[in-house]
Amino acid sequence: MSTQAGRLGHLGILQFAGADAVQFLQGQISNDSRRLAAGKPLLAAYSSPQGRVLAVLHLVPHATGVLAILPRELLLPIQERLRKFVLRAKVSITDQSEALVVVGQTGDQGIRGAGLALPDPALGYAETEGIGVARVGPDAARYWVLGAGERLAALGLLGDDPASIENAWRLADIRAGIPQIYTATSEHFVAQMLNLDLIDGISFTKGCFTGQEIIARTQHLGRIKRRLIRLQLPPGDWQIGQSLRLPDGRSGRLTELASSGAGCEALAVVTLEVADADTEAPANAVAATQLALPYSLSTRA
Repeated sequence: MSTQAGRLGHLGILQFAGADAVQFLQGQISNDSRRLAAGKPLLAAYSSPQGRVLAVLHLVPHATGVLAILPRELLLPIQERLRKFVLRAKVSITDQSEALVVVGQTGDQGIRGAGLALPDPALGYAETEGIGVARVGPDAARYWVLGAGERLAALGLLGDDPASIENAWRLADIRAGIPQIYTATSEHFVAQMLNLDLIDGISFTKGCFTGQEIIARTQHLGRIKRRLIRLQLPPGDWQIGQSLRLPDGRSGRLTELASSGAGCEALAVVTLEVADADTEAPANAVAATQLALPYSLSTRA
């Protein structure tokens, strides 16, 4: 696998610090925050009480507190919303995006060359003098690298083409079927519509959390009528949040985009029901092709 590293400027960091940080998150996110206490990174949704995903969080058990990676455009609204639930809990929620940089690293040569520890496969996270390295998913050699910008620059990890690095990272997420939520798609989907139940983003045994009732009901009653799929789109002015209709009659909404060759690849949440074979394609259908994901889509709950 080729090695590539660079700053992901579209992403920022919220820090959850204090004695009650892990416990506080346990009542807010879809996954089991106790795994963070065991030294493992975590993928989770933060949802509204109505079960609609407000943000997808990549959580890292840093020595200074739990660090949540999410799009910069969502940092302030998510921070303000979460602060309302702190009450007497011993936890602070701060934006660390100026102090800490998010780097995306493909391949492990750059990490080794910088003298940083690679995560143990059983944990998925390692830290070297305040610089955290977290594996993205269990199978891919992709890593988050989090640390002070000047230190990462000195280690040669910031890259020199941010736009290219960001597009390559988004494209890798699309091909891995890892969802992302931005302002345009916040509160549009239940967690299962983003396939978070298929990629270890939801715990159904951890107990109560915000939105849990709706997410659990969706799972157990078999009402997952929309799923995240991968598409090849023709050239065009595509936008995240844009609605589209496929030639087979399914409708959906774009959630992630990245340039790929002459067109682009995308993730979109679409309805599962396909029109009858003898039904003509809708007049407004997009000339899109569905591409494979590295995991199976389950239409059952």
